[in-house]
Amino acid sequence: MSAADAASVDARADAPVNAPVNAPVDAPVDARVDAPVDARVDAPVEATVPLARRLVAEGIGTALLIAVVIGSGLRAERLAAGNVALALLVNSLASGAGLAALLLAFGGMSGGHLNPAVTLSAWLRGMLPAREALRYVAVQLVGAIAGVVAVHLMFGEPLLAWSEQARTGAPLWWSEFLATFGLIGVAMGTAHARPALLPFAVAGYIAAGYWFTASTSFANPALTLACALTATFTGIRAIDVPGFVLAQCAGALTATLVFHWLLRPAPRRSATRTGAGCAAASAAASAADRAEISPVRGPVRRPVSGAVDGRIGSPASSAAPTSAD
Repeated sequence: MSAADAASVDARADAPVNAPVNAPVDAPVDARVDAPVDARVDAPVEATVPLARRLVAEGIGTALLIAVVIGSGLRAERLAAGNVALALLVNSLASGAGLAALLLAFGGMSGGHLNPAVTLSAWLRGMLPAREALRYVAVQLVGAIAGVVAVHLMFGEPLLAWSEQARTGAPLWWSEFLATFGLIGVAMGTAHARPALLPFAVAGYIAAGYWFTASTSFANPALTLACALTATFTGIRAIDVPGFVLAQCAGALTATLVFHWLLRPAPRRSATRTGAGCAAASAAASAADRAEISPVRGPVRRPVSGAVDGRIGSPASSAAPTSAD
């Protein structure tokens, strides 16, 4: 073997077996190694379900909710033999039970709004882009009318009939403001503390609202419109609908602002904490910052920073996101 050949062999012996192995020690093998297996795990339901399916779910869910409320009221009125208290009791129990079932069924499909006031609150919190919020409201209104027609077909009533039942005046408007304020507040607060119980908390509140409010707690613009189209126990004159709807929207807006403030995480005091305590507090605060409240789903995750259209709590890039009687 020549001297040149020997030198070549020695150089190969000292060379790394596989050049890529000499990459920096702390470089990840795969840039995705620290990424979640599925980026949608912590995303809202609305970010993973196609918009068309969500809209269909909202329309069907709202139609069924209207059918439960108006249908149970119509049946109760016929069977109660003029006993209004008994009819209202039956109507409230059936509405509460039906609402809980619908929230459980549709919460994972569309967020289970079934109520334009809930959609308004979701938009204010940055959970739903304005364009999608408008589509939600549109299908909710269409679903409400379909629900009236379905009930009237079941009970042999005209497909649509204007109600003559007067529901107007400051006391009733104030009742609707409070009913809707409480609905949004109960939804946001329960979703923050006990999300698994949210459908039952919302349904229980609505059932109680039949009794503690002077207006029997419509708390839902879609339901209010539907009740104007039925000349039955749950009816309301068409001329009285705007007052109710304005009061409901004002209640939803106020509750969203108030409970957004109430549920904000406590200020961090990292400067006075130990390293372990600071890390734990920072992790808890970060989780609270990312927690978004939905009247049905409970806490879902969203980006912390940024704002969309100046709305409170909106993510930097909105993905797209009880409901209630």
